[in-house]
Amino acid sequence: MRKRIFQIVEAAADGDHLSNAYDIFMMIMIVAGLIPLTVKGKYPAFYILDEVVAGVFCVDYVLRWMTADYKLGKGKLSFLLYPVTPMALLDLICIVPSIDPLYRNLGVVRVISLLMTLRVFRAFKVVRYSKTLKMIRSVFSSHKKPLITVGVIAIAYILLAALVIFNVEPDSFNTYFDAVYWATISLTAIGYGDIYPVTTTGRLVTMLSSIFGIAIIALPSGIISAGFMNELRKQTEEEQREKEKKHHD
Repeated sequence: MRKRIFQIVEAAADGDHLSNAYDIFMMIMIVAGLIPLTVKGKYPAFYILDEVVAGVFCVDYVLRWMTADYKLGKGKLSFLLYPVTPMALLDLICIVPSIDPLYRNLGVVRVISLLMTLRVFRAFKVVRYSKTLKMIRSVFSSHKKPLITVGVIAIAYILLAALVIFNVEPDSFNTYFDAVYWATISLTAIGYGDIYPVTTTGRLVTMLSSIFGIAIIALPSGIISAGFMNELRKQTEEEQREKEKKHHD
């Protein structure tokens, strides 16, 4: 019984209609849980909707915890380890903001506001039920090292460019953080126009920063695109092999 529950709550396997229906239902619940965040003020209908969604998430969390040994494969230890796994923590973050007794006991407006904001994390639950998003997650996981390397290069470049512009134009940038902000938007070649250099030297630095920024931003884009195409090719080949196997059977 527990094994069948595990098969249902996990991402649907090919041909498992009940699991597929469960995935669709959960994706609908995730979207429904985000609707109250699109309006200001409190409405009874949205309050009820949020409580229903939170209840569904609670049931889903319990079912996944009950079948943690099938997921983690570590026997009884799985039930202790599951609550601290990334997806379980995400599930908990999505549930906690809807617990009313917690609000009353905390009694701190800022903490409550933070918990309300955490509901946005419900959108990330879609990753569990979407094969495409799971593929993208797999790409990031398999290309973790080069992406981290590019990220470190980007951060180092931002800090260095900020240091240069901060010393070239001290009158235009009041703090180093302002310079870091400018360097970040210049790196992405966006530029909001709220902070900008006014001297010739500062503008030259800006042009160089934008040019190098395009090159740095292109690196992770190329890595992710290549990885996605590779994962797509693997998935296509696996599906083709499964079809051939069924045909031979």
